[in-house]
Amino acid sequence: MTQGKFRSRKVFALAGLIVGIAVLALLVFFAEEPERSEANSRPLHLNVIDVQSMPFVLSARGFGLARPVQTWQAVANVSGRVVERHPQLNSGTLLPAGTLLLALDPSRYELAIAETKAELASLEAEQAQLEVEVQNTRHLLQLESERLQLSESELERIERLLKTGAVSRSQFDDQRRATLAQRQQVQSLENQLSVLPSKQQYLEAQIQRVNTRLEQGREDLADTRFTAPYDLRVRDVDVEEYQFASQGQSLFLADNIEQAEIEAQVPLAMLRRLMTAVLVPVDPQEPVLDITERMDFSAIQSEVKLTGFPSVSWPATVTRVASGLDPATRSGRVIVKVDEPYSMTHVSERPALQRDMHVQVTFSADSPQPLLAIPSSAVHQGEVYLLDNDHLLQRRPVTVAFEQNGLAVIAEGLSPGEQLIVDDPAPAVTGTKVVPHRDEALEQRLRELAQGAAQ
Repeated sequence: MTQGKFRSRKVFALAGLIVGIAVLALLVFFAEEPERSEANSRPLHLNVIDVQSMPFVLSARGFGLARPVQTWQAVANVSGRVVERHPQLNSGTLLPAGTLLLALDPSRYELAIAETKAELASLEAEQAQLEVEVQNTRHLLQLESERLQLSESELERIERLLKTGAVSRSQFDDQRRATLAQRQQVQSLENQLSVLPSKQQYLEAQIQRVNTRLEQGREDLADTRFTAPYDLRVRDVDVEEYQFASQGQSLFLADNIEQAEIEAQVPLAMLRRLMTAVLVPVDPQEPVLDITERMDFSAIQSEVKLTGFPSVSWPATVTRVASGLDPATRSGRVIVKVDEPYSMTHVSERPALQRDMHVQVTFSADSPQPLLAIPSSAVHQGEVYLLDNDHLLQRRPVTVAFEQNGLAVIAEGLSPGEQLIVDDPAPAVTGTKVVPHRDEALEQRLRELAQGAAQ
């Protein structure tokens, strides 16, 4: 009896389970879609802006080390004892142009110049004597030539008389011998006169050689004095007063402080945008050997800032773009120049721009055409949220050309006049009803950021 009751309970339980499953299946099959709650159908209140093209200032930045435009490695071209050294010729000292920094003993070179001048005077005197000899020889030749003409005329007269028997044969022979002697005298003077030009040429060559020695002596004498060619800062000094300096010995090292330059390493993408903005149109038929010839560097505004101290800055000028890329960073190399890096005019605002200071260089140039820019935060993984004519949210993919100063410049996917949602609704469901609120203040801020205003 107990076993039969147990089996009966199992049958009832199984039957109940089957009936429950059947009822659940019927409920699911005939179930209606849940009604949307009032909260789900309520429109979203979102901020929007009008998409527009605007004037844009392209910018780039790079880092580098400051260095002087010129460095003077003073080397002794002549040997000599140091007889004068500026009392402030020490490492770190600033000295103005025209300052006598160092002098070697000039006595050897002054004596060499005096000796050369004496030799030159002797040659010039010999040359003057030779000119007088030439004039005298010419005068003597003229006189002897006239005597020869008279002698030959007399010889002709005696020869005619000899034929008539008016004179003896011995008289004719005497006159003939006298004429021959006179001819020999004239020929000797002509030979002597023909040799004198070669002597003149030899003397001129000797005078030229001595003048060369004299000029060399004067250069050697000038090389004993070291005068600052520009305002400079002494870096190293390797010689002391009264010390003997050998030819070729390094004496001191100094940097030009009138100008400094920085080779800024700029990311290649930034550099390409910047250089494209300053290209000058040229005739396509005209060959261009160097692309930098087509660049108007004056259209680039640049500024040098001390790394870690952005308030310390110097105005700069772009001078050139170095060929090739930096082998380590594969970035472009732009050289800028800073005038008066040691100027004391603004010493309270900035220190001197010294060698090897690590600096940041910023560049900016006006874009040749307006660009379509939106807030970078409005781009969501390659998509933007737009408002269509029915005030419904739409998602659209866009192509970002580049980002700068919190702005994303759009290459494809947007057109001026469209309304862009600048909020980030979650979730952003296509077709959601939107109540737009135009953010004119943000539109104005975008225009300021496009002109390079600080974020």
